Amino acid sequence: MRRRTFRGAVAVMALTTAALIGTAGSALACHSDDNRPHPTPGQATPCAKGTDLKQSDVEFKIVKNRLNISKVNEGVTVTRIVVVGGDDGFNDYTPGKQGLDKAAPWNDLRAPFSRNGHQADLDHWYLCGKKTDKPTETTKPPTTKPTETTKPSAPATSDTSVSPSSTAPAVVPAGNESGTGGGLANTGFDNMWLVWIAALLILGGGGLLALLKFRRKASE
Repeated sequence: MRRRTFRGAVAVMALTTAALIGTAGSALACHSDDNRPHPTPGQATPCAKGTDLKQSDVEFKIVKNRLNISKVNEGVTVTRIVVVGGDDGFNDYTPGKQGLDKAAPWNDLRAPFSRNGHQADLDHWYLCGKKTDKPTETTKPPTTKPTETTKPSAPATSDTSVSPSSTAPAVVPAGNESGTGGGLANTGFDNMWLVWIAALLILGGGGLLALLKFRRKASE
């Protein structure tokens, strides 16, 4: 009985030791010199449903197997960064936890060590989080200014308009078109000969008076 009990105890101890060694070996195999992520052995777990993001949602560069995320696009929130590489796990980063800044930039993100203890190459990486679409901008109708009332413009002066001058013909009074005067309406009868007869009579009378005066002086 004692031998059987002893053998059973040895078997249990051997199984327990093997399990502990396996766990320790697994934990030792997946580790990182970066204290910001959570090194996890095995296959990388996907993002929760509806939280997948695209690499184009951020601005990034990969330099010497190090992932550098410099900027997150507008409307994007990153809640998880997974960097896979090597042969035994992945590094799981959570912004705002374990010393990782809550907002970008995030630099020097890397894969865990391989089982041989060397830094693993970065095989691939992905992001989890949420993205909100930008609200569509409503187009405002163009504001129309009140139409200005048209002011009446001053009449344009034409170059061909004739200004009154001294050379314009004098207005002849009605009834005196022939220049005979009198202000009477012109009936077709020209009385200019009467003026000439009067002038001759005056001249004749003057001459007659001069002649009589001359004879009177001669007779004395």
